[in-house]
Amino acid sequence: MSAETVFANARIVLEDEIVEGTLVVRDGAIAEIAEGASTVGEDMEGDYLIPGLIELHTDHLEGHYSPRPGVRWDKIAAVQAHDGQIIASGITTVFDCLRMGSDGDDGFDLGEMRDMADAIQQAEREDRLKAQHFLHLRCEVSAANVMEHFAGFENDPHVRLTSLMDHAPGQRQFTDLSQYELFYKPKRGLSDEAFAAFVAERQGQSEKYSDRHRQMISDHCAARGIAIASHDDATVAHVEEAIGHGVALAEFPTSFEAANASHKAGLSVLMGAPNVVRGKSHSGNIAARDLAERGVLDVLSSDYVPFSLLYAPFILADTLEAISLPRALRMVTATPAKAVGLEDRGRIAPGLRADLVRVHRPSGAPVTRAVWRAGKRVA
Repeated sequence: MSAETVFANARIVLEDEIVEGTLVVRDGAIAEIAEGASTVGEDMEGDYLIPGLIELHTDHLEGHYSPRPGVRWDKIAAVQAHDGQIIASGITTVFDCLRMGSDGDDGFDLGEMRDMADAIQQAEREDRLKAQHFLHLRCEVSAANVMEHFAGFENDPHVRLTSLMDHAPGQRQFTDLSQYELFYKPKRGLSDEAFAAFVAERQGQSEKYSDRHRQMISDHCAARGIAIASHDDATVAHVEEAIGHGVALAEFPTSFEAANASHKAGLSVLMGAPNVVRGKSHSGNIAARDLAERGVLDVLSSDYVPFSLLYAPFILADTLEAISLPRALRMVTATPAKAVGLEDRGRIAPGLRADLVRVHRPSGAPVTRAVWRAGKRVA
C-alpha cells in the first residue's frame, strides 16, 4: 500500500509562479499539484510550501567542531549540532565544507578532516541526521600540504564538489592589502614587521604551489565527475583560468567584471546569503544584491549563517523589482541542484523527491514551520 500525504491550502512555490492549492506526496515523491482551496489534507493555512533548500558551501560545521581557538569538540556531537541548525533553516541537502591544506596554525592537522568526514558518515548510518549530507573539499591550493590532505578523499563517493582557493594577499579576495591587514593582523597579534614577513611568505607559497595544485586537483575531479568551483575570482583572467579547469561554479567573485564574465560563460555565480541580509560583503568586496540587480547572481550560499539561506531570497524579492520570489528561491533550490548534478530535487514538480519546507512569513524574517525530506517529516 502506498504512503500518501496531502498538503492543502498552501502557496506552492514553483519555478516560475506561485500556485495557491494542494500538493500530493506519494511514496516520498511529489505526485500531484492542483489549484484551489480544499478541505482534504493537512491545512497549510496559506503558508508557503517551497522546495527543500540546497546548501553548497557552508563553513558552519567548523564552528561546532572548533568553537574556540585550540578547542576541539566531539565530532559526532558537532555534526549533530550542525545538522540540527541546518534542518531548522529549511536546508534538506547540505554540502559540508572540509578544509584541505593548512598554513602554520591556520587550518587543521593532517587526518582531522578525514576523521570528520568519517564522523558525518557514521552519523548517517546511525540515523542521527535529518538533512542529507555531501562533502565539499575547500582546497587551499597555495598550501604546501594540500595534496596530502586531499589524498585522504581520492576515492570517497560522498565528495561531490571541490573548490580551488588561494587566499594569499594581494589578489582575489584580498586585492586590497589594507583589508587583509584588518583581517589577519589583529587575529594573529602580529607586529608590523611580523605582518610584512607573513605576507611575503604567503605570497611566495602562492607563487610556488598554486598553479600546480590547481591543475592536479581539477584533473582528478574531472576524471571522477566531481563538480569544481573557482573561488574569489577578481578578474576576467581568473575566470578564463577557471574555465580552463572545467569549473562549473564561480564562488564569491569579488568584482562585477569577474561575476559578469562567469555568468556569460555559463558558470553559476554563487554569493553569500549573509552578504544579502547584511547588504554588503564582510571583506569589503562587491555586494551580492548589486549582482542580483544586474542579473548575474545565480546561487546563494549560507556560508557561515545557515538561516540566511532562507531569509535572503525573501529580501531579494522584497527589494528588487526584477526578482520575484520564485526566481529568488531558485537561487537556493533548482540552480544549485543543477550545478552539482542533483537532478532529483530542487523543484516542486511531479516525480521529484518530496523535499519540502513549510514557511510562514507575516513580515521580516520567515519562520520554518515544518520540513520534509523524501516525504518524511524531519522537523
